[in-house]
Amino acid sequence: QVCIVFSDFGKMQNVCNLLTEKLGTSVTISPPHFYHTPEAVDTLRRQVCVAAVGNTRQKAQEVCHLFGQSLGKPLLIREEETKEWGGHIDSHLPNSPDPLTLQERIQNATAHASCRVFAVFEIKGKGNRRTKLL
Repeated sequence: QVCIVFSDFGKMQNVCNLLTEKLGTSVTISPPHFYHTPEAVDTLRRQVCVAAVGNTRQKAQEVCHLFGQSLGKPLLIREEETKEWGGHIDSHLPNSPDPLTLQERIQNATAHASCRVFAVFEIKGKGNRRTKLL
């Protein structure tokens, strides 16, 4: 028995296909077991927070443009709430009469996250007058 850990799903499929092609019926390939490393989950959280701050800045720029103002530097950025869902690891029973398809297993194991941020930006007026936008 050989156990291989892949971080790239495409490479895993290529290796499985190669083993099946070369070894034929003498090899049995078990369904993959999906999991998320703590580092990968932490990276997802950071990426979601950075994207939320970027979206907030973009919206503030659009509002400023609407009123003929320009957006200044951020005065306050606070992460309000982070939610995570999905990422269930092989929650289906292995001896179940109705096994999940590979796509269903991938969907169940896919982790999702959202982040809500609060930001205050400086608004620069036409006469270099500065006020705050919430």
